[in-house]
Amino acid sequence: MKQTLTALLATAAPDAPAIGAPDRPWLTYAGLTDQTARTLAALHSAGVGRGDRVAIVLPNGPEMASAFVTISQGAVTAPLNPAYTLDEFDFYLSDLQARAIVLPSGDDGPAAQAAAKHGLAVLRLSFMATHPAGKFTLTAEGATGATPDTTPAGPDDIALILHTSGTTSRPKIVPLLQSNVAASAGHIGASLALTPVDRCLNMMPLFHIHGLIAAVSASLAAGASVWCAPGFDAMRFFGWLDTARPSWYTAVPTMHQTILQRAPRNAEIIARAPLRFVRSSSASLPAQVMLELAQTFDAPVIEAYGMTEAAHQMASNPLPPRAQKPGAVGIAAGPALRIAHEVENHVLAGGIGEVVISGPNVTPGYENNPDANAKAYFIDAGQRWFRTGDQGALDAEGYLTLTGRLKEIINRGGEKISPLEVDGVLMDHPAVQQVVTFAVPHPKLGEEVAAAVVLREGMTAGEADIRAFAATRLATFKVPRRIVILPEIPKGATGKLQRIGLAQKLGLA
Repeated sequence: MKQTLTALLATAAPDAPAIGAPDRPWLTYAGLTDQTARTLAALHSAGVGRGDRVAIVLPNGPEMASAFVTISQGAVTAPLNPAYTLDEFDFYLSDLQARAIVLPSGDDGPAAQAAAKHGLAVLRLSFMATHPAGKFTLTAEGATGATPDTTPAGPDDIALILHTSGTTSRPKIVPLLQSNVAASAGHIGASLALTPVDRCLNMMPLFHIHGLIAAVSASLAAGASVWCAPGFDAMRFFGWLDTARPSWYTAVPTMHQTILQRAPRNAEIIARAPLRFVRSSSASLPAQVMLELAQTFDAPVIEAYGMTEAAHQMASNPLPPRAQKPGAVGIAAGPALRIAHEVENHVLAGGIGEVVISGPNVTPGYENNPDANAKAYFIDAGQRWFRTGDQGALDAEGYLTLTGRLKEIINRGGEKISPLEVDGVLMDHPAVQQVVTFAVPHPKLGEEVAAAVVLREGMTAGEADIRAFAATRLATFKVPRRIVILPEIPKGATGKLQRIGLAQKLGLA
């Protein structure tokens, strides 16, 4: 049955903790219900209601979490990265056709300037540090002049709008329905066996699907609690772990790697941490990192596979007693998951191909983009499938292994090379801490293999040494012809390593 966010939250115990943060009292579920009523009243007084789009530009933390949860119950939320420039805010606010924007009290930066240009109603968010985490007040500056629809959002209403990353083309608008978000929150809760006693430590940006759905929505849908850090900070992580006492945390691989670097000096905190599992998503977790995490925290590491168009989760490594397979992103965990022909519109019986999904968490389609929808969706045997753009294969037990984004597969003179395969080999070098393999232009072959590498602290290795190591484990045509050793690999806004465009960023194209 299709559900709404309001229905999901209604089952929690009123006095149970819902949202927490450093140095703040807990906001209970009763407090969250009250915050929802006050938030929607503020929206309605500004002429904003059901179906209207509200951009949210707030720093990471409990107010951002509760703003998303409360506003999405009576309007359409569109969280945006606070670090955007004026031009970027101008583009996104126009593209979204936003009616209003939520900004911190006193913020007159690029988002406020863009909002003024577009004539948006501005809702200023303020809070008191002595109040429960996530409790806030909205004060309207201006109004839309419209009479808002104050009826509750239904399952087929849009709850959340996000853009695709747009690394190679104009970002696409992804509308996610109330039923999409509710289904995905339920899928994640089921795959992680979440109960009201669980607590998530969230460090993920809350303008991104990972933090919004896996950390916040899944926790609240289970009647559990989420402790919201002000973003990722490796220096503060172990203090947060000790204070929040979470049963799990979720992060991207680069965050996990940084945490592992600091783990030896925080052994006492780790020993008393009540972690039931550690979760990783948003990028492929190197097998070596999965094993080191599991050993360090003495807890299973649950790698999950998600994307915006699926309201996050598509596959997940299962909890024990089933295996967590290093290098695999797990089994189908919500939507149906298959391998399809990369060109022809049909599902394959086996082998490598494009990963496709079908289920209640999948967006009904990109907004105002019929060409993109024609390429992304197909019907086979009466079932509608969405093409993820990822290449992979399923093993006999149903575990999915990704070989890479189709647009990231390196084509070296007709030889197709998986950058993830090369990553996995180079990560076995004892001096390598982090690696991302990518394509660089070649005048005759079209593309050649290159890799950016970060070395472990206190260790040394040269380009020739790493290439020689790779040559013992990879076919000659897969060995990187260029290895760039860096102090840090450029990352995107969510902490993910980005292959596309890396050659240009490093001056190799």
